[in-house]
Amino acid sequence: MREFIVEADGGSRGNPGPAGYGAVVIDAATGQTLAEAAEYIGVATNNVAEYRGLLAGLRAAYDLDPTATIRVRMDSKLVVEQMSGRWKIKHPDMKPLAFEAARVFAAPQVTYEWIPREQNKHADRLANEAMDAGKRGEQWSAAASTAELAAADAKAEAEADVRSEVRAADARAADVSAARTVAAPSSGWAPADMGAPATFVLLRHGETPLTPQKRFSGSGGTDPALSDVGRDQAERVGAALARRGTIQAVVASPLARTRETAGIVAARLGLDVTVDEGLRETDFGAWEGLTFGEVRERYPDDLTTWLADPEARPTGDGESFAETATRIAATRDKLIAAYAGRTVLLVTHVTPIKTFVRLALGAPPESLFRMELSAASLSAVAYYADGNASVRLFNDTSHLRP
Repeated sequence: MREFIVEADGGSRGNPGPAGYGAVVIDAATGQTLAEAAEYIGVATNNVAEYRGLLAGLRAAYDLDPTATIRVRMDSKLVVEQMSGRWKIKHPDMKPLAFEAARVFAAPQVTYEWIPREQNKHADRLANEAMDAGKRGEQWSAAASTAELAAADAKAEAEADVRSEVRAADARAADVSAARTVAAPSSGWAPADMGAPATFVLLRHGETPLTPQKRFSGSGGTDPALSDVGRDQAERVGAALARRGTIQAVVASPLARTRETAGIVAARLGLDVTVDEGLRETDFGAWEGLTFGEVRERYPDDLTTWLADPEARPTGDGESFAETATRIAATRDKLIAAYAGRTVLLVTHVTPIKTFVRLALGAPPESLFRMELSAASLSAVAYYADGNASVRLFNDTSHLRP
């Protein structure tokens, strides 16, 4: 029995706005492109366009061989989860499309797989070609398509990148092996003496009125101050850190809740506070001040995309997790250089702290959703001269207990 891979995508320039879809059918055994489909569909949402792309891809595969098994690959988590039966389909525009897609092949013949956007470039290019054609008052034509060529180029480029990475990894391994030969420890786990690490003690600010309600509170909202509970939490953190006596400097995000927390703690430690713009919270755009449930009700498509794609921005041109990670990495490197060998308290927010930890662990972006970080909690990461990092503590709230 033949096996086909169907890759599909759809887009809307405005959501809703001028929309189009693209789909490609690939022979799973040979990797050969067997069929392409694309169409400008007028004004529609992203999700409707994605469903239209799925339907076109399945129909193209059916025309080739109705007995084939189909592996659908899409970067729309919404479509994949709904067609797999794990999420309900509530939107009235998508229900009939999903019903039609489910009827093309018998259910046992089709499986669904989510893939990152960068692995769906062929279908994405087709969708954009269709939208470009629609803008010109035309319809997409296979004769004018450059998607397959672009996909081949991208594949060749990716393979070249992999070869380059392998060579670089081999070179790094050789360097590490040589270094270990020269300076290997005599026994046990002790590393070579690289001096004291730069240690970042990461403090999430105390509670604000929005914290107990679990509302999105980033750098683009109302900039709330601490509540009475938050100020008490900051006092408890300051007392605990004063007993330990290890903090040598205090750096804070520029937002009111972090500067207030840092000021209370620094007063107990007898230190000044330095403000660093790079430690600010992610900007959550139009979601600022809303609960997760409210965002899901008002912006369901945008929320679904955001949960699946670290490069997706919150509604209203907020800041993506990928952009936050780039900012935090630059801030980390700057602070490591400024505070080499010292222990520094960084008073910041949920997303920056989780990002410091994620980057230290080399964990994927989706790990951000798998960390719980309480108000006024302490975490710690140590950075060594060889570039390695060690997570020492995460979400410690023992100092807040009576």
